[in-house]
Amino acid sequence: MAAGTSACDKVLDALARLCLIVAGVLLVFLIFSFGWLVFGRYVLNDTPTWIEQSSLLIVVYITCLGAAAGVRFHSHLSIDFLREGAPRPLRLLMQLIADAFVIAFGSVMAWQGGLMMVNNADRPIPMLGLSESWRSAPLVACGVLLVIFTGADLIQRAMSTRKGR
Repeated sequence: MAAGTSACDKVLDALARLCLIVAGVLLVFLIFSFGWLVFGRYVLNDTPTWIEQSSLLIVVYITCLGAAAGVRFHSHLSIDFLREGAPRPLRLLMQLIADAFVIAFGSVMAWQGGLMMVNNADRPIPMLGLSESWRSAPLVACGVLLVIFTGADLIQRAMSTRKGR
């Protein structure tokens, strides 16, 4: 059972790392596109109009992918001195409640993002020509990843609690 858990952890860690890599590449693209915006505006006197809309789209992807990876790697800002100072049963209950909230939030995020994707499929993003659904796709991906990553943590914690660790 432990080998399956570690294989699952490796897959989920690789998925979270992939999220960070994609977010990093998009961040580099964002930086270069803003450089092109400044160059076009002040040197060429011809502002590239597509950069604003593409930047708004890219920021959503960077944020959602980074948030999902942060949940997997437990790197989000948290104030946990109250939980860590509590007795073990209460600490486990607090972790369970926090995980339940994250799973509920991720589920609603994925569902509502999916509805937004369907409802905006026929509307183009101005200056880009892409479907407005591209703006909602990161919400779906992030919501699903939040549920998967948090669910895996919850299962792993339940298994280790059962074993008495």
